[in-house]
Amino acid sequence: MTADNPLAALIAEKGVLLADGATGTNLFAMGLESGDAPELWNTDAPEKITALHQGFVDAGSDIILTNSFGGTRHRLKLHHAQDRVFELNKAAAEIACKVAASAPRRVLVAGSVGPTGELLVPLGALTFDDAVAAFREQIAGLKAGGAEVIWIETMSAPEEMRAAAEAAVAEDMPYTCTVSFDTAGKSMMGLHPKNVAHVFDAVSDKPAAVGANCGVGASDILSSLLDMRAGAPDATIIVKGNCGIPEFQGENIVYSGTPDLMADYVRLAIDGGAQVIGGCCGTSFEHLKAMRQALDTHQKAEPPTLETIAERIGPLVNSPAADGDTAPKRERRSRRRG
Repeated sequence: MTADNPLAALIAEKGVLLADGATGTNLFAMGLESGDAPELWNTDAPEKITALHQGFVDAGSDIILTNSFGGTRHRLKLHHAQDRVFELNKAAAEIACKVAASAPRRVLVAGSVGPTGELLVPLGALTFDDAVAAFREQIAGLKAGGAEVIWIETMSAPEEMRAAAEAAVAEDMPYTCTVSFDTAGKSMMGLHPKNVAHVFDAVSDKPAAVGANCGVGASDILSSLLDMRAGAPDATIIVKGNCGIPEFQGENIVYSGTPDLMADYVRLAIDGGAQVIGGCCGTSFEHLKAMRQALDTHQKAEPPTLETIAERIGPLVNSPAADGDTAPKRERRSRRRG
């Protein structure tokens, strides 16, 4: 990469890194209402976003993600805030940077960039160039606010991944990209975990890391990890799995993962070759504390088998991804991290 790579520098210094946990789940606990845009809290309730980041830092995170997952004009348009892209993303990065600066150790600030929620041509109306422009607008705000790396996440479509990557390169920012493998072990648009690193073969600057986030549970993301490592043995791999399996309890969604389960997920992720490990939906500060303890005390062992993963974490929801390039014809139009 031509841009500086602070992620690689921190991995070289500390070894395996702990990323943060859920944004949405924790903000809902702070009073965010369903259907509201978390990004508006960057200006309307910055003290709550500060508390979110501080909780992650106190729990031991080495990386915190800005509150900007839905920060493109396409997502903000749903809340009549499409003219505030630069402002809201800059504020998101500034809040996170202020928390990181006061931490007693090095904490890296990553600018979260999620899907636009639109389908690219030929499946939809969004052109590749327009997608690049939208991502670049968001990334410019994150860069201005002090984000050190762009964290492209919860992606499904290879073309949208490349568009976000091209935008990061155009803004001279290092970037990572994680995919949600939630459909028969593949992304909604049919991307196999073993191929995720190769999506960027035609991009001039390669990602600082690739990986998986969200999906359907900790067991499944560990299965994806094994495939990603096999497909790209030299890549830096991120896993940021959901806290167990989501279950409805009345009108609420509750995640089944305990702190002990998420700690064991960390151990298996280390054994599987992940260099950055965090939590996604349902992952609280308490889960992260247990994950930090596991990361600090575990000695890397042989990569786990699928049988070991099932025994220790629980059965896979999906079967392991099969080879081939058959893709579903439609992509989920929107998804929110955490």
